[in-house]
Amino acid sequence: MSELDSVRGDIKQSVLSWLDAYAPGSSDWQFEIIILLWIAFSVVALHYFLHVFVQRAIVRFANKGQSWHRALLTNKLFRNIAFIVQGVVVHMQAGIWFGESSTFIGVLIEGICEQWILLFSLFAFFSLLNSFQDIMLQRVRKNWLPIRGLIQTVKLVACVLAGLLAISIMLDKSPVILLSGLGALSAVFLLVFKDPILGLVAGIQLSANNMLSVGDWLEMPQYGADGDVIDIALTTVKVQNWDKTITTIPTYALISDSFKNWRGMSESGGRRIKRSILIETSSIRFLDDALRQHLKKAELLSEYLKKRVEEIENSNRENKADMSIHINGRRLTNVGTFRAYLVSFLQAHPHIHQGLTLMVRQLSPTSDGLPIEIYAFTNTTKWTEYEEIQSDIFDHIFSVLSEFDLRAHESPTGNDVRFLIEKKQGKK
Repeated sequence: MSELDSVRGDIKQSVLSWLDAYAPGSSDWQFEIIILLWIAFSVVALHYFLHVFVQRAIVRFANKGQSWHRALLTNKLFRNIAFIVQGVVVHMQAGIWFGESSTFIGVLIEGICEQWILLFSLFAFFSLLNSFQDIMLQRVRKNWLPIRGLIQTVKLVACVLAGLLAISIMLDKSPVILLSGLGALSAVFLLVFKDPILGLVAGIQLSANNMLSVGDWLEMPQYGADGDVIDIALTTVKVQNWDKTITTIPTYALISDSFKNWRGMSESGGRRIKRSILIETSSIRFLDDALRQHLKKAELLSEYLKKRVEEIENSNRENKADMSIHINGRRLTNVGTFRAYLVSFLQAHPHIHQGLTLMVRQLSPTSDGLPIEIYAFTNTTKWTEYEEIQSDIFDHIFSVLSEFDLRAHESPTGNDVRFLIEKKQGKK
């Protein structure tokens, strides 16, 4: 008999003798009840001590310490450690009071304590991982690594291992025996964890190629996604659309399917304007002297007209062109002068980015007229400001068309038809 068993026997006899003095006929079960009450009292006292006094001291220290101290506190690492300590204390007391030849109660308490310790050890590990994730997201670029996906993968593996260990403790078998049987279940595991595995691989590829990060504007019409990326997890990517709805996309779909990332636009500091105005082709003509003299008064055109007129006159003089007919020589047109005006207008505009592409070009004419396209970039990427700048520019363009004797094309409306009918009836 060991010294511990001898001490335990002496204490038991003393307790039973004390009980027998007040309640004759005391037995072992009464001793076990007293031990259970003692264990419960010690657990409550330890819980109060750890979660009140020690916890308050840790909170004061963490609030005065560095950011990683607060991260550990926020993710409840110290609380989970306190529960582990309580489980260890109960397990030790059960081993001390009930001995190796434990009764059913002792075995039950030890079994519960072992599962308790394992469970809160897993929670403490999760708290540590969450704290690491928070610190990394604060100190490094969010797209440096798929941190959330990696953390979730580690948690998944830890859960599987903890489950195997819990089963091995309940069966009193080595975990190696259980692991040896996993080979036959590998196909099942691959099927069950298909999405997490694909998501992990996709997350690594997205990060390694710098394809997507939180805060990017993602457009993926096949999934109805058009908005900001708010979360990249192991199996899903959440996108908050512009109408404030949330679209969830499988992470691996970003590798298997195509998507548009507007990050380049945001980083360039400018957002593209690419819009056309349709000019009625019947309004296009050569620039006569009267219209040219009128347009010379425009500040944005005076220098252009001076240089172009001089260049054209010199060319016609050298070639001895007969200018009595319009098809001879070089001449200015109202639509060409209009394009030159738009270029000068955009170059002088305070909200147009002058470091990016800026041009005004003709597109192929159609039955709807001649498209004159504005291709430029604003110096802001904010949606509301961009739309306001673009609208102001085209308001001005439509307003100045008449100065060039140009007309915007529009299909006949009901008023046009009504006007023609009334005009025809008036002639009759």
